[in-house]
Amino acid sequence: MRLRVIAVGTRTPAWAGQAFGDYARRLSGTLKMELREVPAGPRGAGRAVSKAMRVERERLLAELREEDFVVALDGKGRELSTRELVDWLAARLREGRDVAFLIGGPDGLDAGALERSDFRWSLSRLTLPHALARVVLAEQLYRAHTVLRGHPYHRE
Repeated sequence: MRLRVIAVGTRTPAWAGQAFGDYARRLSGTLKMELREVPAGPRGAGRAVSKAMRVERERLLAELREEDFVVALDGKGRELSTRELVDWLAARLREGRDVAFLIGGPDGLDAGALERSDFRWSLSRLTLPHALARVVLAEQLYRAHTVLRGHPYHRE
């Protein structure tokens, strides 16, 4: 099974790329996690944010495969505890479908991207910078996977 993080934005800080890469390498023995970046839609004076979000949606959806289980990272999505995430990941592993996580641009995901998703997940009710959201996502997936493999990474 592959985990693909498909994120709007191509200029992330080096620390975020290093941290994401570290967790992806840790998972590489059993799960493959990769990052695909798509450019943000054009924003600026006289440009509608909704148009930029539509462009981003098209770019994100173009990266998906029909069989992907799609997770939209959305502040209004469902929050999961570590134990709930472990159970969720176990269910995805049983299904055997690749999972694609969508991270929107500065204004989030538009309605079309949300509609394509199979699950909407909120990492936190806090507003996270997009680069940090990538790292938190990667770390939490790594943590859940280690729990599934019987490692005492999470203490209950």
